[in-house]
Amino acid sequence: MEKKMEEDEEKGQNEIQLRINCHKLLEVKHDLVAIGWAGRLCFFSSILRGKGSSLLGYHQASYLVVEILHCKMDGETSWASHYSDYIGREITRVESNSELNDDTYKDQLVSIDLILPDDLLERILACLPVASIFRAGSVCKRWNELVNAEKFLWNSSNDLSQKPWYFMFTNSDDPSGYAYDPVLRKWYGYELPCIKEPNWIIASSSGLVCFMDNSSRSQLFVSNPITKKWKRVEDPSGLKFSDYSALAISVDQKSRGYTIAVAKSKQVPDDFLQWDLSIHIYDSESKSWVTSVTEVLTGWRGGDESIICGGVFYCLIYSTGVVGGADNRHGLIMYDLSTRSSRVSLMQSCIPVPCSLTCGRLMNLKDKLVMVGGIGKQDRPDIIKGIGVWMLENKEWREVSRMPHKCFQGFGEFDDVFASSGTGDLIYIQSYGAPALLVFDMNQRQWKWSQKCPVTKRFPLQLFTGFSFEPRLDVSP
Repeated sequence: MEKKMEEDEEKGQNEIQLRINCHKLLEVKHDLVAIGWAGRLCFFSSILRGKGSSLLGYHQASYLVVEILHCKMDGETSWASHYSDYIGREITRVESNSELNDDTYKDQLVSIDLILPDDLLERILACLPVASIFRAGSVCKRWNELVNAEKFLWNSSNDLSQKPWYFMFTNSDDPSGYAYDPVLRKWYGYELPCIKEPNWIIASSSGLVCFMDNSSRSQLFVSNPITKKWKRVEDPSGLKFSDYSALAISVDQKSRGYTIAVAKSKQVPDDFLQWDLSIHIYDSESKSWVTSVTEVLTGWRGGDESIICGGVFYCLIYSTGVVGGADNRHGLIMYDLSTRSSRVSLMQSCIPVPCSLTCGRLMNLKDKLVMVGGIGKQDRPDIIKGIGVWMLENKEWREVSRMPHKCFQGFGEFDDVFASSGTGDLIYIQSYGAPALLVFDMNQRQWKWSQKCPVTKRFPLQLFTGFSFEPRLDVSP
């Protein structure tokens, strides 16, 4: 009994040391294999230990970590090239340890492909960042079949290590730009499908991105930016032309179907006090639109900011300057998509914002409604003095964090309105006047700058904007 306890204690110490070694190596190595493989090698070795296998012990796992982390792969500025690039390197090998193997295996070199059965290799590959999965698929035929299997696509997309990406438009006339991967801290040159101009209205959910043109506000496309698959959605019913339109999309994780909501707002002719607001819902399974509710707002109008969260459609409305004072410039209306009742009053459900805002950005973070807003000065509410993050709980706003002043100053000249979006645990904030990108981690409550985007401002009026999305391989429009 005592001997067994000593062995378990020794194994536990070895596992702790292995984890420490992995983290130390990760601090100095940020290539595509380091993050994906090293973080799971302890898990892999513990599984083998549980099965009573002697193929891979802790010392061999340590050697494997070192070998993999030092197998540098050529860097790429465009992750799309991973589809065709062949990784010209030999299969990583580890030397058997004489202490944990028979003498006959003392000098044997063991191939990874011989060690790993399909299920374990699949688990390890699923932990790679999305951009690295395409490279893994070009290693050999076996790996290519694994990473293209339906089960693998689902596992990799649902791995907790995956983080939302941020796409930044770098030209007001061209929809191309750069996509930022926060796991590898790399920017990739990228072109989006469907979209023709960067000023289109954009919404995203669970790997799908919805685009709506900003002229007629009736052309809608749904796409997966990673797989480049896309489709055009039937034009929404109701107003063909509106003064303001807000767009939101929500993907059902079980059925893989999706719901699109569009809130259209148009001023009542010859009446500057009243605005027509209508909400139109599209269901991908029935492939049809329904105008769920229409209402005339007095002193308020709709805008371009909305989100679907927990089966509820939320939309920011804006004071026209007639109703309320300077501290009452924004409001939040909500509509329950599960009932889709037309006999509701949107204004009766209106929730005031937590303070005077210059602008507000809504996002769904793990089924929690979060708003990022520009905080206005007390004497000049239209002038921004800082940025705050709030979460809606029981129709009450709870402040989560405020951007540190040094970060706020880091943007340079910050406009009263700005771009911000997020999903999962990350919130991205970007000034329209510069390519700098700030990231807020909701879990760790940390603010940090992204890796510098490989684009420079060429002229004073050049505008930058963007949106976040989940890099998933398992969803299609």
